Amino acid sequence: MTGFAAATGGADPFRWNWDIRSVNGKGLDLRLRMPDWIEGLEAAVRPQVAAHAKRGNITLSLRVSRDDAAAVSALNTAQMKAAVASLLAIEAEAMEMGLSLAPARASDIAMMRGVMEQSTMQDDPAPLRKALLSELPALLDAFDAMRCEEGAALLTVLLGQLDEIEALTKEAAALAEARKDEVATTLKRNLARVLDNTDGADPDRVAQELALLAVKADVTEEIDRLHAHLQAARALLTDGGPVGRKLDFLMQEFNREANTLCSKAQNAELTRVGLALKALIDQMREQVQNVE
Repeated sequence: MTGFAAATGGADPFRWNWDIRSVNGKGLDLRLRMPDWIEGLEAAVRPQVAAHAKRGNITLSLRVSRDDAAAVSALNTAQMKAAVASLLAIEAEAMEMGLSLAPARASDIAMMRGVMEQSTMQDDPAPLRKALLSELPALLDAFDAMRCEEGAALLTVLLGQLDEIEALTKEAAALAEARKDEVATTLKRNLARVLDNTDGADPDRVAQELALLAVKADVTEEIDRLHAHLQAARALLTDGGPVGRKLDFLMQEFNREANTLCSKAQNAELTRVGLALKALIDQMREQVQNVE
């Protein structure tokens, strides 16, 4: 089932952006993209995401940046001493040459190369990891909310398709009942034709073969199974929980019964209904791929 959610946050000196998205998939394919320098983060995130989804291709991304202001100025004592010594040597040389130099200020020394160094503090990732994990439940809840909205809309579509399948199944049952006399008449006519044109044939044996043909033309069992599948599908849709794989299997059973109905029809109207069932079941099977 498709879904998306995003969130931003921060805790000095860090800023971060979360986003999670999913597309349809037969199983659960979970991909995490996050900084590997935050020790233990992925191991803690993966089971939480897996607990919210049982099906689909899900990608969770996390981008973390650090504020440049976190850089700290540090005094390089050795370089400072070397700079002061150089200034003293320059002043002494200038005095010997009769030159008078302006006294150096501390700020002048600090501006000299290497005296003040910019360093980045090495932070313990544990507080950052804790802050990130504290925001994860809200992100997953927003992700679930979007998927639930889509699921509610999809439920209406699927229930409507089941209603259409039920209407076609009832129509097929009525057509099958109406053609019983026609089938019986056809079988009797065929039996008489066979007996009239077959010398020495066993009438009982011929009758048995025709009875087998009558059984093979009976679609009562297929119609009963379609009704049973309808009940099972409605139960799955209303019971809640992950039902995508079960529905996927059930759609295969729907399709099998519709195929058999068409092969046994031997009647234009019943064949029309069987083909309409197959088309509708195929449409529903495509929608079921979106169900977790």
